[in-house]
Amino acid sequence: MKQTWRWFGPRDLVSIDDTLQAGVEGVVSALHHLPTGTVWPLEEIEKRQREIGRLKDGSSSGLTWDVAESLPVSEDIKKQQGNWRAHIAAYKESLRNLAAAGIEVVCYNFMPVLDWTRTDLSWRRPSGATCMRFDLTDFAAFDLHILARPGAEDDFDEALREAASKRFLGMSDARRSELVKNVVFGLPGAAENFSLEDVRKHIAEYAQVSEDRLRTHLVDFLTEVVPVAEELGLRLCCHPDDPPVPLLGLPRIMSTEAHYAAVMQAVDHIANGITLCSGSLGARPDNDLPGMMDRLGHRVHFLHLRNVTRETPDIRGSFFEDEHLGGDTDMVSLLAACLREETRRQSDGRADCSIPFRPDHGQDILDDLGRKAQPGYPSIGRLKGLAELRGVIAGLQHCAAVQ
Repeated sequence: MKQTWRWFGPRDLVSIDDTLQAGVEGVVSALHHLPTGTVWPLEEIEKRQREIGRLKDGSSSGLTWDVAESLPVSEDIKKQQGNWRAHIAAYKESLRNLAAAGIEVVCYNFMPVLDWTRTDLSWRRPSGATCMRFDLTDFAAFDLHILARPGAEDDFDEALREAASKRFLGMSDARRSELVKNVVFGLPGAAENFSLEDVRKHIAEYAQVSEDRLRTHLVDFLTEVVPVAEELGLRLCCHPDDPPVPLLGLPRIMSTEAHYAAVMQAVDHIANGITLCSGSLGARPDNDLPGMMDRLGHRVHFLHLRNVTRETPDIRGSFFEDEHLGGDTDMVSLLAACLREETRRQSDGRADCSIPFRPDHGQDILDDLGRKAQPGYPSIGRLKGLAELRGVIAGLQHCAAVQ
């Protein structure tokens, strides 16, 4: 398993020097400053590669850009409106440029409007650490009383509506503003951030897009881009919905194993693959992560390893980002399944037998609390998570070797 680390570019408060000291073998990055729907020029890709390859003192880091995360899919493509055909053409050109630069793995998602949703970006834990959290009552308060989305009442039962109203009335103006900012935060590091009006506009445009229709649009997109990726030797991998449940009346189509199996079968090429995110999928109690890796692992091209603790047994409920070995996902069993898949790939002679993974998210601890880096991407919290994951992997490999 190849250890990687996400880096948001020169403005990231966690530097390439920090990344190298974490002991990783590769970097996950993207050209966040370029607007969605435009081509990633080869010169911009090569510039990012040079930035990754250089430390602050100008010496070589020895690190390479291994995974592009994310090459974003525009809302026009998801809705098949406006400039969606031109955006697909630009996406193909970006793939060609990434391949020309030697990058083989491209992560993307197909979530409508918001790329991930949290109500708290620095929720305090008893230890003094902070983490990201999704509080369903706070989210309902946002949807019902701040966004005031038409039809929102139908998405929450009476008890939750009452709790949300009480929560909203007890919020200070500062907390209401913070909640808006947190919910519409959008893609980490992206060039664009949505306003409330932007969100309302997009939701209205999705009113006629059902789950089946959105899935058809995803299959249409993949039918266009997967042959290009396959020809170039690229591996595309779709990130799951986060959280993996319908929100804001919007359809969700990559939230369960059945969702993934359907899309993998619809465009049945190895270049059409999966980013298995244990945190996103693990927010649903009915997702079996080790089993999913065993059954669909041959199409998993990238791993996000993080853990969440679910605060209720419901499919849709509150959860928080826990320590990497401390949440509801059995991380040891999942890593064992990943190593089994790598062994199968070695036996099959696959060139991609080492699956890249990164310690996704992490709690802010120690000096992270003062650094205030990208939410979810602290230096020391991720280093702690990587060390724990690295230790589990080493232990599993040692046990396999001595048996």
